[in-house]
Amino acid sequence: MGTDLLTLYGIGSCDTCRKARKWLNNQSHEHKFHDLRKDGLDMQTLERWARRTNWEKLLNTNSLTWRKIPEVDRADMSKSKALASMIERPTLVKRPVLECGRFISVGFSADHYKKIFARL
Repeated sequence: MGTDLLTLYGIGSCDTCRKARKWLNNQSHEHKFHDLRKDGLDMQTLERWARRTNWEKLLNTNSLTWRKIPEVDRADMSKSKALASMIERPTLVKRPVLECGRFISVGFSADHYKKIFARL
């Protein structure tokens, strides 16, 4: 894969993130894990992700955190409001986010990861 460092962004207690980490380890893909709760999240990172993929894809609308946001705020969600909300509440980020210099991937499925790594 070259010298691109893989970074997996997620939350340590998230089952999907644990599955992604296990898959990467089992396939011997060296990576760094960045815990969004413990290590934080900055606007530069979110804006970089939003340039590389649709911001709506980054927003976890299935989360309990999302459901706690008042309906009136959810109804008129914009890119800037979404990014600000994700900074304030990192659990709003759809997890995991796998990033390296060549790609970004949001969410996890073993089949999807296989396709990504087959292209590298």
